[in-house]
Amino acid sequence: MYTFLRNLMFQLEPEKAHYFAMNSLQMGCRFAPIKKIIQQNCSYNHPKLEKKLWGLTFKNPVGLGAGFDKNAIYLGALDCLGFGFVEIGTVTPKPQSGNEKPRLFRLTKDKALINRMGFNNDGVVAIQERLAMWRNKTNTKHPSNLIVGANIGKNKDTPNEEASLDYCLCFNSLYDTADYFVLNVSSPNTPGLRALQEKEALREIVSKVQNANYGKTKPKPILLKIAPDLSNQAIDDIIELAEQTQLSGLVVSNTTIGRETLLHTSKAQIDAIGAGGLSGAPLYQKSNTILSYVATQTQHRLPIIGSGGIFTGEQAVEKIKMGASLIQVWTGFIYEGPGIAKNICKTILQSE
Repeated sequence: MYTFLRNLMFQLEPEKAHYFAMNSLQMGCRFAPIKKIIQQNCSYNHPKLEKKLWGLTFKNPVGLGAGFDKNAIYLGALDCLGFGFVEIGTVTPKPQSGNEKPRLFRLTKDKALINRMGFNNDGVVAIQERLAMWRNKTNTKHPSNLIVGANIGKNKDTPNEEASLDYCLCFNSLYDTADYFVLNVSSPNTPGLRALQEKEALREIVSKVQNANYGKTKPKPILLKIAPDLSNQAIDDIIELAEQTQLSGLVVSNTTIGRETLLHTSKAQIDAIGAGGLSGAPLYQKSNTILSYVATQTQHRLPIIGSGGIFTGEQAVEKIKMGASLIQVWTGFIYEGPGIAKNICKTILQSE
């Protein structure tokens, strides 16, 4: 059934298809009978799937990565699909429209996407208000145990030397409404952003956000999302910094700017698309290499959210065995459909 619907949706431009599908799902979830059917078909709950980490209880280890619900609009609908956690964002201090369209492209032969969205979002004020409203609603009318993380970044026009101010502003604004935070310095779609992964630039950002965090009554988990294109030396520097600044973990990994993986999509089509981060099936092995390296170098001391190319439960289990405490899907959700969390959860449970 989903294959048929996906083929119809794939007739639309990717960004239009995304919002049409999510708006339709959200509308359906407003009606109790439809919501119940969606939950029955897409959720899979079992006590053994629960994961306790950072003082939080995840109902299952399958999350939806940042960039899917940038503005915290669809949390109720995504909760119905059985995700254990959803990461909103990337959120920036000021609203920004992102890069020029088209900026999202399907590589259907490769079960992949290329995006150069550019941190398009409504800005931290609007997102904080929306997330607070959702929290209030779930606390009073519709209880939910969905964990919500906030992926935060800097505005495009903020100079790198002032980037820490943007990250601190987003952290302080969302502190009361987000369960955990991810510092995004690894998107390839904001000019100069990846330079912030360099040791000293990164130290300033992490240190200042952690200072703000430990000034709170109850500090929140703060993680760092890294690129899959880093050298081992750069990863070693990040691990050292993460341990020195007591980061709660790493998200491994973001999209890749590399095109060295043998793709079925023609080179002419790839060249026509141009710049952007590649995600989906071609990213799987590359992200696994980084995940395995980080887990080995840290001797599994540092919790990892494994992300990149997960489509099946077997792939999720492989990342968990490599050292991931939790996993995230994104492109896999597009290609596999709303039952992806349920299917992965079943496989994880059977593997134990």
